[in-house]
Amino acid sequence: QVQLVESGGGLVQAGGSLRLSCAASGLTFGYYAMAWFRQAPGKEREFVAAITRGGISTYYTDSVKGRFTIFRDNAKNTVYLQMNSLKPEDTDVYYCAAARAAVPKKVELVDYWGKGTPVTVSS
Repeated sequence: QVQLVESGGGLVQAGGSLRLSCAASGLTFGYYAMAWFRQAPGKEREFVAAITRGGISTYYTDSVKGRFTIFRDNAKNTVYLQMNSLKPEDTDVYYCAAARAAVPKKVELVDYWGKGTPVTVSS
């Protein structure tokens, strides 16, 4: 059974930093591209960042470029999202995703989801 377990969310002031982690089990981690999405209540889940299977290439939505960094440790079956210079508009539930697609920027390309971790940025 595939499990993606996120951690690291919480409350932070604007300008602060958080690091999200996602531990994967039940799959061959290195065969999957990994991504982070986020979703606010009543809104669609949106792409934040993705990293290819070997970790060579990364992709970001425009609003987080230069502030967020996605990276992975295939030996630990874990993907991370380092979030710096956080803004109130980054407040959302953040979801980890695993996909056999090369670059999973769309919800429909994701094979497995975590349950999410909430991030709240206060102004």
